[in-house]
Amino acid sequence: MRLRKAVIPAAGLGTRFLPASKVVPKEMLPVVDRPVIQYVVEEAVAAGIEQIVIVTAQSKRALEDHFDTHYELEARLAAAGKEQELAELRRLQGLAEFIYVRQPAPLGNGHAVLCARRAIGDEPFAMLWGDDLVDAEVPVLQQLTTVFETYGKSVAGVMRVPRADIPKYGVARTRPLGPRTHVVEELVEKPPVETAPSDLALVKEYILTPDVFDELERTPVGKGGEIWLTDALNQMAARGGLYAYEFEGRRYDVGDKLQWLEANVALALKHPALGPGLREFLRSDPAAAR
Repeated sequence: MRLRKAVIPAAGLGTRFLPASKVVPKEMLPVVDRPVIQYVVEEAVAAGIEQIVIVTAQSKRALEDHFDTHYELEARLAAAGKEQELAELRRLQGLAEFIYVRQPAPLGNGHAVLCARRAIGDEPFAMLWGDDLVDAEVPVLQQLTTVFETYGKSVAGVMRVPRADIPKYGVARTRPLGPRTHVVEELVEKPPVETAPSDLALVKEYILTPDVFDELERTPVGKGGEIWLTDALNQMAARGGLYAYEFEGRRYDVGDKLQWLEANVALALKHPALGPGLREFLRSDPAAAR
């Protein structure tokens, strides 16, 4: 079945970015000239996704507004002859069909995915984090789609992480299958370094078969009183239903302050209008050089 739907869990509080994220959702923090979630949505659309389910919370109305029509702003842009800006706003509205689902309480990322069950139905779907982006020649979701179409199983985007970072992620024990491709045998959520099964971390996104919803329904509450997606995927892995692909590209966790700054600098340097000026500033300003 063709992949045409995606889920973006975006109900988290963004506590790593306080106080900036007290009012502004972390997914709306700008990277150069776009909010993070726009990069995520555009990656999904580039891979052929037509319908995007964003799981939100009470304080996340800005996410809905960003992809919605803003009649007053459009009228002012039209009156001022700002056709380029007007065209960009209208492009956003037509990127995909958007569905918004509320997560009623902070019950974990697995519960957030489960909230999208009725919207997804009995179809495979992509699941992308709303505060994570990768600068890659081939979007990560396209990379994972190739594996999904080959094997017909759920696929996780993974990367090797430094040992000190292992306790931040779900980590996979795998056996190699092909270039950059693995069969997942076990997942452990945020293990201590000394007991981690590998340095392969589930950091980016997934393509999931719809049976993940049944697993999530059966998944008991885990660490922190939450339902973890990793626990459900672990059950799928035990049946041989989960693969992993080491994606290519430079990943930025934009919920982390330092990586958010790194993403802004790296992507601004590639921007045709901003790159030359920023590069000159970094070369010439003594404070920036330090």
